Amino acid sequence: MNNPDLGPYFVFFNEIAIIERHSRATLEAKLPRGFLVSHFSVLNHLIRVKDGQTPLVIARAFQVPKTTMTHTLTVLERHQLIDIRPNPKDKRSKCVFITAAGRAFRDQAIADIAPDLDAMRKHFTEDKISKIVPLLSDIRQFLGDYRN
Repeated sequence: MNNPDLGPYFVFFNEIAIIERHSRATLEAKLPRGFLVSHFSVLNHLIRVKDGQTPLVIARAFQVPKTTMTHTLTVLERHQLIDIRPNPKDKRSKCVFITAAGRAFRDQAIADIAPDLDAMRKHFTEDKISKIVPLLSDIRQFLGDYRN
């Protein structure tokens, strides 16, 4: 690396990327056949942030093209995990709402991964994890603001 001062930052992002791959594989192994982390993530987003958003707003939140998000939403709608309705504000665009089945799917996925989280809990104390979450949140916020 040309700038040795940036080395720790590269290592940091490299570790985050590896953790993301491991966590994705762990979650996808627990999801029903045919479902991906992207499907779970959209449902989780609709619960965590709020539903009633347009596909474009959701695509921007995930930093994916609208066509990619449209495909993900089509799968979720086909399985009745979301409902796509005309936007009440303009009737031209659409809004995405999570269904009761979508909430149940998300809750079941979390329940199914609970043994994996418990194994992690046995290795890393809650205190240790709780101390790094604020830092990770700050980094997430910075990167989101920096991107915009």
